[in-house]
Amino acid sequence: MADDGLFIGTGGGNRQLINWKRANRHGLIAGATGTGKTITLQVMAEGFSRNGVPVFVSDVKGDLSGMAMAGAATQKNHDIFAARAAEIGDGDWSYADNPVQFWDLFGDQGHPIRTTVSEMGPLLLSRLMDLNEVQEGVLTIAFHVADKEGLLLLDLDDLQAMLVNIGERAEDLSLTYGNVSKQSVGTIQRSLLQLRSQGGDNFFGEPALDLQDFLGVDDKGRGFINILAADKLMASPKLYSTFLLWLLSELFELLPEVGDPEKPKLVFFFDEAHLLFTEAPKALLEKIEQVVRLIRSKGVGVYFITQNPIDIPDTVAAQLSNRVQHALRAFTPRDIAAVKSAAETFRINPNIDVATAITELKVGEALVSVLMADGAPSIVERTLIRPPSSRVGPLSPQERGIMISTDAVGDKYDTLIDRESAEEILQAKAGQAAAAAEEAEAQEEAAKQAAIAAKEQAKADAAAAKEKARADAAAAKEAARQAREDAKPSMAEKMIQSAARSAATSVGRQLTGSLGKSLLRGLLGSLLK
Repeated sequence: MADDGLFIGTGGGNRQLINWKRANRHGLIAGATGTGKTITLQVMAEGFSRNGVPVFVSDVKGDLSGMAMAGAATQKNHDIFAARAAEIGDGDWSYADNPVQFWDLFGDQGHPIRTTVSEMGPLLLSRLMDLNEVQEGVLTIAFHVADKEGLLLLDLDDLQAMLVNIGERAEDLSLTYGNVSKQSVGTIQRSLLQLRSQGGDNFFGEPALDLQDFLGVDDKGRGFINILAADKLMASPKLYSTFLLWLLSELFELLPEVGDPEKPKLVFFFDEAHLLFTEAPKALLEKIEQVVRLIRSKGVGVYFITQNPIDIPDTVAAQLSNRVQHALRAFTPRDIAAVKSAAETFRINPNIDVATAITELKVGEALVSVLMADGAPSIVERTLIRPPSSRVGPLSPQERGIMISTDAVGDKYDTLIDRESAEEILQAKAGQAAAAAEEAEAQEEAAKQAAIAAKEQAKADAAAAKEKARADAAAAKEAARQAREDAKPSMAEKMIQSAARSAATSVGRQLTGSLGKSLLRGLLGSLLK
Protein backbone atom coordinates (compact mmCIF):
# COMPACT_ATOMS: atom_id res chain seq x y z
CA MET A 1 0.00 0.00 0.00
CA ALA A 2 1.22 3.48 -0.85
CA ASP A 3 0.70 6.40 1.50
CA ASP A 4 -0.86 8.57 -1.20
CA GLY A 5 -3.36 6.14 -2.65
CA LEU A 6 -5.21 2.85 -2.70
CA PHE A 7 -3.18 0.28 -4.64
CA ILE A 8 -5.41 -1.49 -7.20
CA GLY A 9 -2.81 -3.25 -9.33
CA THR A 10 0.03 -2.74 -11.76
CA GLY A 11 -0.34 -1.62 -15.36
CA GLY A 12 2.00 -0.07 -17.92
CA GLY A 13 4.87 -0.66 -15.54
CA ASN A 14 3.26 1.58 -12.89
CA ARG A 15 1.30 1.01 -9.71
CA GLN A 16 -2.27 2.08 -10.26
CA LEU A 17 -3.45 4.05 -7.23
CA ILE A 18 -6.69 5.76 -6.35
CA ASN A 19 -5.54 8.98 -4.73
CA TRP A 20 -6.99 9.29 -1.23
CA LYS A 21 -8.04 12.89 -1.77
CA ARG A 22 -9.83 11.91 -5.00
CA ALA A 23 -11.41 8.70 -3.77
CA ASN A 24 -14.64 10.55 -2.98
CA ARG A 25 -15.03 11.45 -6.67
CA HIS A 26 -16.92 8.19 -7.19
CA GLY A 27 -16.17 5.33 -9.51
CA LEU A 28 -17.30 2.49 -11.71
CA ILE A 29 -16.41 -1.20 -11.77
CA ALA A 30 -17.85 -2.77 -14.91
CA GLY A 31 -17.47 -6.00 -16.81
CA ALA A 32 -19.20 -9.14 -17.95
CA THR A 33 -20.04 -11.95 -15.57
CA GLY A 34 -17.00 -13.91 -14.43
CA THR A 35 -14.38 -11.32 -15.40
CA GLY A 36 -13.30 -10.43 -11.84
CA LYS A 37 -15.53 -7.53 -10.74
CA THR A 38 -16.20 -9.05 -7.30
CA ILE A 39 -12.50 -9.61 -6.63
CA THR A 40 -11.76 -6.01 -7.61
CA LEU A 41 -14.48 -4.82 -5.26
CA GLN A 42 -13.01 -6.98 -2.47
CA VAL A 43 -9.51 -5.62 -3.04
CA MET A 44 -10.71 -2.03 -2.97
CA ALA A 45 -12.85 -2.57 0.14
CA GLU A 46 -9.87 -4.12 1.94
CA GLY A 47 -7.62 -1.23 0.95
CA PHE A 48 -10.03 1.42 2.16
CA SER A 49 -10.60 -0.42 5.45
CA ARG A 50 -6.89 -0.83 6.18
CA ASN A 51 -6.45 2.90 5.77
CA GLY A 52 -9.20 3.78 8.24
CA VAL A 53 -12.02 4.37 5.74
CA PRO A 54 -15.34 2.65 6.59
CA VAL A 55 -17.00 0.78 3.74
CA PHE A 56 -20.54 -0.25 2.89
CA VAL A 57 -21.01 -3.00 0.32
CA SER A 58 -24.03 -4.96 -0.86
CA ASP A 59 -23.32 -8.68 -1.12
CA VAL A 60 -25.56 -9.73 -3.98
CA LYS A 61 -24.14 -13.20 -4.56
CA GLY A 62 -23.37 -13.97 -0.91
CA ASP A 63 -19.63 -14.46 -1.41
CA LEU A 64 -18.24 -11.25 0.16
CA SER A 65 -18.72 -12.43 3.73
CA GLY A 66 -15.31 -14.09 3.50
CA MET A 67 -13.71 -10.67 3.98
CA ALA A 68 -14.22 -11.22 7.72
CA MET A 69 -11.61 -14.00 7.67
CA ALA A 70 -8.01 -14.04 6.51
CA GLY A 71 -7.23 -16.05 3.41
CA ALA A 72 -5.11 -19.15 3.79
CA ALA A 73 -2.43 -20.98 1.88
CA THR A 74 -4.77 -23.95 1.75
CA GLN A 75 -7.44 -22.18 -0.32
CA LYS A 76 -7.73 -23.37 -3.90
CA ASN A 77 -6.67 -20.08 -5.49
CA HIS A 78 -3.65 -19.49 -3.23
CA ASP A 79 -1.11 -20.30 -5.95
CA ILE A 80 -2.80 -17.89 -8.36
CA PHE A 81 -2.87 -15.09 -5.79
CA ALA A 82 0.73 -15.62 -4.70
CA ALA A 83 1.86 -15.66 -8.31
CA ARG A 84 -0.14 -12.50 -9.07
CA ALA A 85 1.37 -10.67 -6.06
CA ALA A 86 4.85 -11.59 -7.27
CA GLU A 87 4.03 -10.61 -10.87
CA ILE A 88 2.88 -7.11 -9.95
CA GLY A 89 5.70 -6.60 -7.46
CA ASP A 90 3.50 -6.43 -4.38
CA GLY A 91 5.96 -7.35 -1.65
CA ASP A 92 3.51 -6.22 1.08
CA TRP A 93 0.86 -8.73 0.12
CA SER A 94 -0.15 -11.21 2.81
CA TYR A 95 -3.29 -12.80 4.14
CA ALA A 96 -5.30 -10.71 6.62
CA ASP A 97 -8.82 -10.41 7.94
CA ASN A 98 -10.99 -7.28 8.11
CA PRO A 99 -13.34 -5.82 10.72
CA VAL A 100 -16.76 -6.72 9.34
CA GLN A 101 -20.30 -5.93 10.44
CA PHE A 102 -23.12 -7.94 8.88
CA TRP A 103 -26.52 -6.46 8.06
CA ASP A 104 -29.70 -7.90 6.60
CA LEU A 105 -33.07 -6.23 5.99
CA PHE A 106 -34.71 -9.53 6.91
CA GLY A 107 -32.58 -10.07 10.02
CA ASP A 108 -31.50 -13.57 8.95
CA GLN A 109 -27.83 -13.12 8.01
CA GLY A 110 -27.02 -9.97 9.94
CA HIS A 111 -28.39 -7.25 12.15
CA PRO A 112 -31.75 -5.91 10.95
CA ILE A 113 -31.68 -2.58 9.15
CA ARG A 114 -34.79 -0.53 9.74
CA THR A 115 -35.98 2.95 9.03
CA THR A 116 -39.26 4.69 9.67
CA VAL A 117 -41.87 5.46 7.05
CA SER A 118 -41.43 9.17 7.79
CA GLU A 119 -37.69 9.01 7.14
CA MET A 120 -38.22 7.19 3.86
CA GLY A 121 -40.58 9.94 2.65
CA PRO A 122 -43.31 9.90 -0.02
CA LEU A 123 -41.00 10.12 -3.05
CA LEU A 124 -39.03 6.95 -2.36
CA LEU A 125 -42.10 5.14 -1.06
CA SER A 126 -43.91 5.99 -4.28
CA ARG A 127 -41.01 4.48 -6.22
CA LEU A 128 -41.10 1.43 -3.97
CA MET A 129 -44.84 0.92 -4.52
CA ASP A 130 -44.79 1.90 -8.21
CA LEU A 131 -47.35 4.70 -7.79
CA ASN A 132 -48.28 7.17 -10.49
CA GLU A 133 -48.19 10.95 -10.01
CA VAL A 134 -51.78 11.20 -8.78
CA GLN A 135 -51.29 8.45 -6.23
CA GLU A 136 -47.97 9.95 -5.16
CA GLY A 137 -49.83 13.22 -4.55
CA VAL A 138 -52.35 11.48 -2.29
CA LEU A 139 -49.51 9.76 -0.42
CA THR A 140 -47.82 13.14 0.05
CA ILE A 141 -51.05 14.52 1.52
CA ALA A 142 -51.12 11.61 3.98
CA PHE A 143 -47.59 12.47 5.10
CA HIS A 144 -48.43 16.16 5.42
CA VAL A 145 -51.58 15.54 7.46
CA ALA A 146 -49.73 13.11 9.73
CA ASP A 147 -46.99 15.66 10.33
CA LYS A 148 -49.49 18.47 10.98
CA GLU A 149 -51.48 16.39 13.44
CA GLY A 150 -48.42 15.00 15.25
CA LEU A 151 -48.92 11.40 14.13
CA LEU A 152 -45.72 9.37 13.88
CA LEU A 153 -45.44 7.19 10.78
CA LEU A 154 -43.02 4.51 11.92
CA ASP A 155 -44.08 1.29 10.20
CA LEU A 156 -46.42 0.12 7.46
CA ASP A 157 -49.26 -0.35 9.94
CA ASP A 158 -49.05 3.37 10.71
CA LEU A 159 -49.13 4.26 7.03
CA GLN A 160 -52.09 1.96 6.39
CA ALA A 161 -54.03 3.48 9.30
CA MET A 162 -53.22 6.98 8.05
CA LEU A 163 -54.47 6.14 4.56
CA VAL A 164 -57.73 4.81 6.01
CA ASN A 165 -58.06 8.02 8.00
CA ILE A 166 -57.62 10.36 5.05
CA GLY A 167 -59.93 8.18 2.98
CA GLU A 168 -62.66 8.67 5.57
CA ARG A 169 -61.96 12.42 5.61
CA ALA A 170 -61.52 12.71 1.84
CA GLU A 171 -64.26 15.28 1.31
CA ASP A 172 -62.95 17.66 3.99
CA LEU A 173 -59.27 17.24 3.05
CA SER A 174 -59.95 17.82 -0.63
CA LEU A 175 -61.02 21.38 0.15
CA THR A 176 -57.61 22.11 1.70
CA TYR A 177 -55.12 19.92 -0.15
CA GLY A 178 -56.76 19.07 -3.45
CA ASN A 179 -58.58 15.98 -4.60
CA VAL A 180 -58.22 12.96 -2.31
CA SER A 181 -60.11 10.21 -4.07
CA LYS A 182 -60.99 7.01 -2.31
CA GLN A 183 -60.02 5.15 -5.50
CA SER A 184 -56.43 6.43 -5.20
CA VAL A 185 -56.34 5.56 -1.52
CA GLY A 186 -57.53 2.05 -2.39
CA THR A 187 -54.83 1.66 -5.04
CA ILE A 188 -52.14 2.74 -2.59
CA GLN A 189 -53.47 0.24 -0.06
CA ARG A 190 -53.15 -2.56 -2.61
CA SER A 191 -49.58 -1.49 -3.41
CA LEU A 192 -48.88 -1.46 0.31
CA LEU A 193 -50.10 -5.04 0.53
CA GLN A 194 -47.73 -6.03 -2.28
CA LEU A 195 -44.86 -4.30 -0.48
CA ARG A 196 -45.64 -6.31 2.63
CA SER A 197 -45.56 -9.51 0.59
CA GLN A 198 -42.04 -8.59 -0.59
CA GLY A 199 -40.79 -8.25 2.98
CA GLY A 200 -41.32 -4.50 3.38
CA ASP A 201 -42.56 -5.03 6.95
CA ASN A 202 -39.02 -5.99 7.94
CA PHE A 203 -37.57 -2.69 6.74
CA PHE A 204 -39.93 -0.25 8.45
CA GLY A 205 -39.93 0.15 12.21
CA GLU A 206 -37.69 0.81 15.16
CA PRO A 207 -34.98 0.88 16.33
CA ALA A 208 -34.05 2.80 13.20
CA LEU A 209 -30.53 2.54 11.86
CA ASP A 210 -28.02 4.97 13.34
CA LEU A 211 -25.69 5.69 10.44
CA GLN A 212 -22.89 6.48 12.85
CA ASP A 213 -22.64 2.72 13.32
CA PHE A 214 -21.47 2.54 9.71
CA LEU A 215 -18.72 5.09 10.20
CA GLY A 216 -16.62 3.60 12.97
CA VAL A 217 -13.13 2.08 13.12
CA ASP A 218 -11.84 -0.82 15.19
CA ASP A 219 -9.13 -0.71 17.85
CA LYS A 220 -6.48 -1.02 15.14
CA GLY A 221 -7.79 2.03 13.29
CA ARG A 222 -9.29 -0.03 10.45
CA GLY A 223 -12.59 1.11 9.03
CA PHE A 224 -15.52 -1.24 9.46
CA ILE A 225 -16.65 -3.07 6.34
CA ASN A 226 -20.44 -3.14 6.51
CA ILE A 227 -21.75 -6.02 4.42
CA LEU A 228 -25.43 -6.08 3.48
CA ALA A 229 -26.72 -9.60 2.78
CA ALA A 230 -28.56 -8.89 -0.46
CA ASP A 231 -28.94 -12.33 -2.01
CA LYS A 232 -32.51 -12.69 -0.70
CA LEU A 233 -33.21 -8.99 -1.10
CA MET A 234 -32.48 -9.24 -4.84
CA ALA A 235 -35.79 -11.07 -5.23
CA SER A 236 -37.37 -7.63 -4.61
CA PRO A 237 -35.22 -5.41 -6.85
CA LYS A 238 -37.21 -2.23 -6.19
CA LEU A 239 -36.87 -2.69 -2.45
CA TYR A 240 -33.13 -3.29 -2.91
CA SER A 241 -32.48 -0.24 -5.06
CA THR A 242 -34.81 2.05 -3.08
CA PHE A 243 -33.16 1.03 0.17
CA LEU A 244 -29.70 1.86 -1.12
CA LEU A 245 -30.87 5.19 -2.51
CA TRP A 246 -32.48 5.95 0.84
CA LEU A 247 -29.20 5.09 2.55
CA LEU A 248 -27.31 7.53 0.33
CA SER A 249 -29.91 10.22 0.97
CA GLU A 250 -29.64 9.72 4.73
CA LEU A 251 -25.85 9.94 4.57
CA PHE A 252 -26.19 13.16 2.62
CA GLU A 253 -28.48 14.59 5.31
CA LEU A 254 -26.32 13.37 8.20
CA LEU A 255 -22.79 14.29 7.20
CA PRO A 256 -21.40 17.84 7.24
CA GLU A 257 -19.79 19.52 4.25
CA VAL A 258 -16.06 18.71 4.12
CA GLY A 259 -15.14 19.37 0.48
CA ASP A 260 -12.27 17.06 -0.49
CA PRO A 261 -10.98 15.48 2.75
CA GLU A 262 -7.61 13.79 3.14
CA LYS A 263 -9.47 10.51 2.70
CA PRO A 264 -13.16 9.64 2.41
CA LYS A 265 -15.49 9.45 5.39
CA LEU A 266 -17.19 6.42 3.83
CA VAL A 267 -17.02 4.49 0.57
CA PHE A 268 -20.23 3.01 -0.75
CA PHE A 269 -20.23 0.08 -3.21
CA PHE A 270 -23.52 -0.39 -5.09
CA ASP A 271 -23.55 -3.82 -6.76
CA GLU A 272 -26.06 -4.58 -9.57
CA ALA A 273 -26.34 -0.82 -9.97
CA HIS A 274 -28.52 -1.04 -13.06
CA LEU A 275 -31.44 -1.91 -10.78
CA LEU A 276 -31.39 1.61 -9.41
CA PHE A 277 -32.17 3.09 -12.80
CA THR A 278 -34.51 0.47 -14.31
CA GLU A 279 -37.93 2.02 -14.97
CA ALA A 280 -37.10 4.90 -12.65
CA PRO A 281 -39.35 7.96 -13.21
CA LYS A 282 -37.77 11.28 -14.13
CA ALA A 283 -38.20 12.73 -10.65
CA LEU A 284 -36.33 9.80 -9.12
CA LEU A 285 -33.51 9.96 -11.68
CA GLU A 286 -33.09 13.63 -10.84
CA LYS A 287 -32.96 12.70 -7.16
CA ILE A 288 -30.27 10.06 -7.82
CA GLU A 289 -28.20 12.46 -9.90
CA GLN A 290 -28.48 15.13 -7.22
CA VAL A 291 -27.41 12.82 -4.41
CA VAL A 292 -24.48 11.37 -6.35
CA ARG A 293 -23.31 14.80 -7.41
CA LEU A 294 -23.57 16.45 -4.00
CA ILE A 295 -22.63 13.66 -1.62
CA ARG A 296 -19.03 13.93 -2.81
CA SER A 297 -18.69 17.14 -0.78
CA LYS A 298 -19.77 15.18 2.32
CA GLY A 299 -16.71 12.97 1.93
CA VAL A 300 -18.61 9.92 0.61
CA GLY A 301 -17.41 8.04 -2.45
CA VAL A 302 -19.96 5.99 -4.41
CA TYR A 303 -18.76 3.13 -6.61
CA PHE A 304 -21.23 1.48 -8.96
CA ILE A 305 -20.73 -2.14 -9.99
CA THR A 306 -22.55 -3.31 -13.10
CA GLN A 307 -22.08 -5.63 -16.04
CA ASN A 308 -22.71 -3.08 -18.74
CA PRO A 309 -21.51 0.52 -18.35
CA ILE A 310 -24.29 1.88 -20.56
CA ASP A 311 -26.78 0.84 -17.85
CA ILE A 312 -25.68 3.94 -15.95
CA PRO A 313 -27.40 7.14 -17.20
CA ASP A 314 -25.06 9.69 -18.71
CA THR A 315 -25.86 12.30 -16.06
CA VAL A 316 -24.68 9.88 -13.36
CA ALA A 317 -21.84 8.31 -15.35
CA ALA A 318 -20.35 11.76 -15.79
CA GLN A 319 -19.75 11.86 -12.02
CA LEU A 320 -17.75 8.59 -11.96
CA SER A 321 -14.09 9.55 -12.15
CA ASN A 322 -12.27 6.40 -11.00
CA ARG A 323 -12.92 3.62 -13.51
CA VAL A 324 -12.06 -0.06 -13.59
CA GLN A 325 -13.29 -1.75 -16.76
CA HIS A 326 -13.13 -5.54 -16.95
CA ALA A 327 -13.78 -7.49 -20.13
CA LEU A 328 -16.95 -7.04 -22.16
CA ARG A 329 -18.30 -9.48 -24.72
CA ALA A 330 -19.33 -8.02 -28.07
CA PHE A 331 -21.85 -10.61 -29.22
CA THR A 332 -24.87 -8.39 -29.86
CA PRO A 333 -25.39 -4.88 -31.23
CA ARG A 334 -26.01 -3.68 -27.68
CA ASP A 335 -22.75 -5.29 -26.53
CA ILE A 336 -20.86 -3.57 -29.37
CA ALA A 337 -22.40 -0.25 -28.39
CA ALA A 338 -21.35 -0.86 -24.79
CA VAL A 339 -17.75 -1.58 -25.81
CA LYS A 340 -17.62 1.57 -27.91
CA SER A 341 -19.18 3.65 -25.15
CA ALA A 342 -16.78 2.31 -22.53
CA ALA A 343 -13.75 2.91 -24.76
CA GLU A 344 -14.74 6.53 -25.31
CA THR A 345 -14.84 7.29 -21.58
CA PHE A 346 -11.11 6.73 -21.02
CA ARG A 347 -8.26 9.14 -21.48
CA ILE A 348 -6.50 7.94 -24.61
CA ASN A 349 -3.34 5.86 -24.34
CA PRO A 350 -1.59 5.78 -27.75
CA ASN A 351 -0.20 2.34 -26.93
CA ILE A 352 -3.59 0.73 -26.37
CA ASP A 353 -6.53 0.16 -28.69
CA VAL A 354 -9.07 0.41 -25.89
CA ALA A 355 -12.06 -0.93 -27.84
CA THR A 356 -10.12 -4.03 -28.83
CA ALA A 357 -8.50 -4.48 -25.42
CA ILE A 358 -11.88 -4.47 -23.64
CA THR A 359 -12.88 -7.63 -25.48
CA GLU A 360 -9.49 -9.32 -24.90
CA LEU A 361 -8.96 -8.75 -21.16
CA LYS A 362 -8.29 -11.86 -19.07
CA VAL A 363 -9.96 -12.68 -15.78
CA GLY A 364 -8.44 -10.45 -13.10
CA GLU A 365 -7.27 -7.92 -15.67
CA ALA A 366 -8.89 -4.54 -16.29
CA LEU A 367 -8.48 -1.18 -17.96
CA VAL A 368 -7.92 1.37 -15.22
CA SER A 369 -8.08 5.14 -15.23
CA VAL A 370 -8.23 7.12 -11.97
CA LEU A 371 -7.97 10.71 -10.86
CA MET A 372 -4.46 11.84 -10.13
CA ALA A 373 -3.44 14.24 -7.36
CA ASP A 374 -4.05 17.25 -9.61
CA GLY A 375 -7.60 16.05 -10.38
CA ALA A 376 -6.89 15.01 -13.98
CA PRO A 377 -7.73 11.46 -15.11
CA SER A 378 -4.77 9.20 -15.63
CA ILE A 379 -4.04 7.64 -19.03
CA VAL A 380 -5.86 4.33 -19.27
CA GLU A 381 -3.65 1.34 -18.56
CA ARG A 382 -4.16 -2.36 -18.95
CA THR A 383 -3.81 -3.47 -15.33
CA LEU A 384 -3.36 -6.72 -13.42
CA ILE A 385 -5.56 -6.43 -10.32
CA ARG A 386 -3.99 -7.00 -6.91
CA PRO A 387 -5.05 -10.26 -5.20
CA PRO A 388 -7.25 -10.00 -2.08
CA SER A 389 -5.83 -10.70 1.37
CA SER A 390 -9.03 -12.07 2.90
CA ARG A 391 -10.90 -15.25 2.13
CA VAL A 392 -12.52 -15.53 -1.28
CA GLY A 393 -15.97 -17.05 -0.87
CA PRO A 394 -18.62 -17.07 1.83
CA LEU A 395 -18.38 -17.83 5.53
CA SER A 396 -20.10 -20.86 6.93
CA PRO A 397 -23.36 -20.16 8.83
CA GLN A 398 -21.55 -20.95 12.08
CA GLU A 399 -18.74 -18.50 11.33
CA ARG A 400 -21.21 -15.81 10.33
CA GLY A 401 -23.19 -16.35 13.54
CA ILE A 402 -20.07 -15.90 15.66
CA MET A 403 -19.16 -12.70 13.81
CA ILE A 404 -22.65 -11.26 14.25
CA SER A 405 -22.77 -12.02 17.97
CA THR A 406 -19.34 -10.55 18.69
CA ASP A 407 -19.21 -7.43 16.49
CA ALA A 408 -19.18 -3.82 17.65
CA VAL A 409 -22.92 -3.32 17.10
CA GLY A 410 -23.99 -6.09 19.47
CA ASP A 411 -27.73 -6.63 19.86
CA LYS A 412 -28.64 -2.97 19.47
CA TYR A 413 -30.95 -3.62 16.51
CA ASP A 414 -31.98 -7.23 17.05
CA THR A 415 -35.19 -6.60 19.05
CA LEU A 416 -38.08 -4.78 17.42
CA ILE A 417 -39.56 -1.84 19.36
CA ASP A 418 -43.22 -0.96 18.86
CA ARG A 419 -43.99 2.38 20.53
CA GLU A 420 -47.14 4.44 20.29
CA SER A 421 -47.50 5.96 16.83
CA ALA A 422 -50.14 6.81 14.24
CA GLU A 423 -51.84 3.40 14.25
CA GLU A 424 -52.34 3.31 18.02
CA ILE A 425 -53.40 6.96 18.21
CA LEU A 426 -55.88 6.64 15.35
CA GLN A 427 -57.24 3.41 16.81
CA ALA A 428 -57.70 5.14 20.17
CA LYS A 429 -59.46 8.06 18.49
CA ALA A 430 -61.63 5.66 16.52
CA GLY A 431 -62.43 3.81 19.74
CA GLN A 432 -63.33 7.05 21.49
CA ALA A 433 -65.46 8.13 18.55
CA ALA A 434 -67.18 4.74 18.49
CA ALA A 435 -67.78 4.92 22.24
CA ALA A 436 -69.13 8.46 21.90
CA ALA A 437 -71.36 7.39 19.01
CA GLU A 438 -72.55 4.39 21.01
CA GLU A 439 -73.29 6.60 24.01
CA ALA A 440 -75.10 9.13 21.80
CA GLU A 441 -77.08 6.29 20.25
CA ALA A 442 -77.92 4.99 23.71
CA GLN A 443 -78.98 8.46 24.83
CA GLU A 444 -81.07 8.86 21.68
CA GLU A 445 -82.70 5.50 22.29
CA ALA A 446 -83.32 6.42 25.92
CA ALA A 447 -84.85 9.73 24.85
CA LYS A 448 -86.98 7.88 22.30
CA GLN A 449 -88.18 5.41 24.92
CA ALA A 450 -88.82 8.27 27.33
CA ALA A 451 -90.86 10.05 24.66
CA ILE A 452 -92.83 6.89 23.99
CA ALA A 453 -93.43 6.44 27.74
CA ALA A 454 -94.44 10.07 28.08
CA LYS A 455 -96.85 9.73 25.18
CA GLU A 456 -98.33 6.58 26.66
CA GLN A 457 -98.62 8.28 30.05
CA ALA A 458 -100.25 11.33 28.48
CA LYS A 459 -102.65 9.05 26.68
CA ALA A 460 -103.39 7.19 29.92
CA ASP A 461 -103.78 10.48 31.79
CA ALA A 462 -106.14 11.79 29.09
CA ALA A 463 -108.18 8.59 29.25
CA ALA A 464 -108.29 8.79 33.03
CA ALA A 465 -109.30 12.45 32.89
CA LYS A 466 -111.99 11.66 30.34
CA GLU A 467 -113.26 8.81 32.48
CA LYS A 468 -113.22 11.04 35.55
CA ALA A 469 -115.10 13.76 33.66
CA ARG A 470 -117.62 11.19 32.52
CA ALA A 471 -117.99 9.94 36.10
CA ASP A 472 -118.25 13.48 37.44
CA ALA A 473 -120.92 14.31 34.84
CA ALA A 474 -122.83 11.19 35.75
CA ALA A 475 -122.56 12.04 39.43
CA ALA A 476 -123.74 15.60 38.81
CA LYS A 477 -126.68 14.33 36.78
CA GLU A 478 -127.55 11.93 39.52
CA ALA A 479 -127.28 14.66 42.09
CA ALA A 480 -129.57 16.90 40.03
CA ARG A 481 -132.05 14.12 39.66
CA GLN A 482 -131.84 13.43 43.35
CA ALA A 483 -132.34 17.08 44.06
CA ARG A 484 -135.41 17.08 41.89
CA GLU A 485 -136.59 14.01 43.60
CA ASP A 486 -135.94 15.56 46.95
CA ALA A 487 -137.91 18.67 45.91
CA LYS A 488 -141.11 16.66 45.16
CA PRO A 489 -143.74 16.24 48.09
CA SER A 490 -144.10 12.85 49.65
CA MET A 491 -147.16 10.61 49.17
CA ALA A 492 -148.54 11.47 52.64
CA GLU A 493 -148.16 15.14 51.99
CA LYS A 494 -149.88 14.67 48.65
CA MET A 495 -152.78 12.83 50.39
CA ILE A 496 -153.08 15.51 53.08
CA GLN A 497 -152.95 18.25 50.50
CA SER A 498 -155.56 16.43 48.42
CA ALA A 499 -157.78 15.90 51.47
CA ALA A 500 -157.35 19.48 52.47
CA ARG A 501 -158.29 20.67 49.04
CA SER A 502 -161.30 18.41 49.05
CA ALA A 503 -162.39 19.62 52.48
CA ALA A 504 -161.77 23.20 51.54
CA THR A 505 -163.81 22.78 48.45
CA SER A 506 -166.67 21.14 50.40
CA VAL A 507 -166.69 23.78 53.15
CA GLY A 508 -166.46 26.50 50.57
CA ARG A 509 -169.48 25.26 48.87
CA GLN A 510 -171.38 25.08 52.13
CA LEU A 511 -170.53 28.50 53.34
CA THR A 512 -172.20 31.28 51.69
CA GLY A 513 -171.33 34.83 52.11
CA SER A 514 -168.06 36.54 52.02
CA LEU A 515 -167.45 36.48 55.76
CA GLY A 516 -167.82 32.85 55.89
CA LYS A 517 -165.51 32.33 53.01
CA SER A 518 -162.89 34.65 54.61
CA LEU A 519 -163.07 32.90 57.90
CA LEU A 520 -162.82 29.65 56.15
CA ARG A 521 -159.74 30.80 54.17
CA GLY A 522 -158.11 32.00 57.36
CA LEU A 523 -158.69 28.73 59.06
CA LEU A 524 -157.54 26.61 56.20
CA GLY A 525 -154.92 28.94 54.63
CA SER A 526 -151.91 27.16 55.99
CA LEU A 527 -153.18 23.81 54.87
CA LEU A 528 -153.91 25.04 51.37
CA LYS A 529 -150.39 26.29 51.12
